[in-house]
Amino acid sequence: MLSFVTLALAPCAVLAAYVIFAISGFGSTLIAIPLLAHLFPLKFAVPVVVLLDATASYAQGFRLRGALNKRDVLPMLPFLVAGMLLGVSLLVNVPGRFLLPAFGAFVAAFGVYYALKRESAFRIGRWMAAPFGLLGGTTSSVFGVGGPFYVMYLVGRGSTPDQIRATMPVIFMFTTVCRIVLFTIAGLMTKDVLITAGLLLPIMVIGLWCGNRLHLNIARDHAVRVIGVLLTLSGVSLVLRSL
Repeated sequence: MLSFVTLALAPCAVLAAYVIFAISGFGSTLIAIPLLAHLFPLKFAVPVVVLLDATASYAQGFRLRGALNKRDVLPMLPFLVAGMLLGVSLLVNVPGRFLLPAFGAFVAAFGVYYALKRESAFRIGRWMAAPFGLLGGTTSSVFGVGGPFYVMYLVGRGSTPDQIRATMPVIFMFTTVCRIVLFTIAGLMTKDVLITAGLLLPIMVIGLWCGNRLHLNIARDHAVRVIGVLLTLSGVSLVLRSL
């Protein structure tokens, strides 16, 4: 039986995550999974959010498909698959008591990065699709979070904010389908996971609806910095909880 706190906080976490996702094109897992990890085991929270992300990514990807950056995304896909295979193996075999503090530190590090980041003119070659794809695929499976690596790669390739907002959901469409298959094979897609994701699905839809309307009124840079502060606090709290 779920507690009142879980029933109250889980929808709030999902709502906030998908408002951010609609505004920026990424950030749903970065927000949702650290918050849900306070309520559920990480091996339960990650598959739930992956199922929600599949629906949200298809909705956003179809809506914004005109600005998709195909040229830089396609070379990354084989390395994403390799990374996801590695990540699922880690998620299944590494005990939760080790995963939770590692996840907290990972989230906090990216929180500081987003809170302090400035516009950068750095450029990278297309060959960097290999390491960024491998890292993103691995962390997307073991922690449910790969978006930061994809964003850094796209920024380094010179993508515009509109291209990033359109391309990220398409990447998530690909990775979520792969992870659903891998999680099912690994036995992580349980009946409880499916029921929980189904109950939270309407909240995700409301979050997307709100975020798509707020997108025109909130500067993306401001939203990213708010994400950074939230991630830092959330990551630190997960580390403290695991001690």
